[in-house]
Amino acid sequence: MTKKHDYIIAWMEVRGKRFEVLARPEYVFRYREGEELDMDDVLWIDIVYRDSRKGLKASPEELKKAFGTTDVKSIARRIIREGEIQLTEEQRRKLLEAKRRQVINYIARNAIDPSTNKPIPATRIESAMEQLRIGIDLYKDPESQAVEIVRKLARVMRIRLAKALIEARIPPQYSGRVYGELQRMGELKKTEWLSDGSLKVELEIPAGAQIEVVNRIQNMTRGQAQINVKGVF
Repeated sequence: MTKKHDYIIAWMEVRGKRFEVLARPEYVFRYREGEELDMDDVLWIDIVYRDSRKGLKASPEELKKAFGTTDVKSIARRIIREGEIQLTEEQRRKLLEAKRRQVINYIARNAIDPSTNKPIPATRIESAMEQLRIGIDLYKDPESQAVEIVRKLARVMRIRLAKALIEARIPPQYSGRVYGELQRMGELKKTEWLSDGSLKVELEIPAGAQIEVVNRIQNMTRGQAQINVKGVF
């Protein structure tokens, strides 16, 4: 059975009339940040309302006049992207905490201590954010917030956003399977298939993800890959 408040109301006013759609909280902000999502996943119910609390649906004539179409998904896309989001306090609290975790994890994955070029634990980043009382913007994506937050964190700790370039040589028995995974880990800068069937690559990754990426490659090759970090920049 559907729980109360497992949806949020997105609304906008057009030509003096209010139009609402009900959407799933976990998808709304991802969609607003530009992620391509199926509207069937975003919408809680496939209806445009004049007043959802009263169950008052917008008529096809009202939709046509306001939006130039009666297609619910097309109208919902506009309302969710351009309109206002109405949240309960509990919904806001949960969504802010989820966004906070996303921001912290993004910084931990993409930042390093420039004095050592090593990743910084998420717990240390979180502690510094609490110390500086850094807030999170529910309506901004994690990446754009991270840039500004790192500037603030630099007041109390050594930190900067960076990329790392690693070189890996994959033995021939693993090269075909690992190649596709490498493309998902970062940006392949150089690719060379050697005469023995092994694969040599240069892969650009978030600097904070060095340990994670190296471990993943070694797990896929049973520890037989040759890997070295060529630089951090």
